[in-house]
Amino acid sequence: MNIANILKTKGSHVVSVAPSDTVTAATGILIREGVGAVVVRDAPGRVVGLLGERDIVRAVARHGEAALQLEVDSVMMRDVSFCAPGDSVESALQRMTDRRVRHLPVVDRGQLVGIISIGDLVKQRLADSEQEAEALRKYIATG
Repeated sequence: MNIANILKTKGSHVVSVAPSDTVTAATGILIREGVGAVVVRDAPGRVVGLLGERDIVRAVARHGEAALQLEVDSVMMRDVSFCAPGDSVESALQRMTDRRVRHLPVVDRGQLVGIISIGDLVKQRLADSEQEAEALRKYIATG
């Protein structure tokens, strides 16, 4: 199983904000879209960062209520890890674990084609395990 298979099921819609958007605006988008992170893209559409719930909590802890008026650019994660559609679920999980992140934008030939979360990967691993268990049960039952 690879990332492309997950995107086929999940879809390739990516929620993004501009670096100049306020944290308040980005938080509203997170809530409205029901996602835990947004990709931060500049005017030409390049990925320049990632803003997640953790980043917002850290900003509020540092700046209090004033954090909500800060620009996304000042609180986003800049060192973004990416994955490719052909990457395995295992390699993406390992990258997330190593980097301690919960989201990876998916890039193919320099173009943003989706985003995956750790929840997407765990869901896939559980489904794979269930399929394997079912195959073993059938094998044992039929001799």
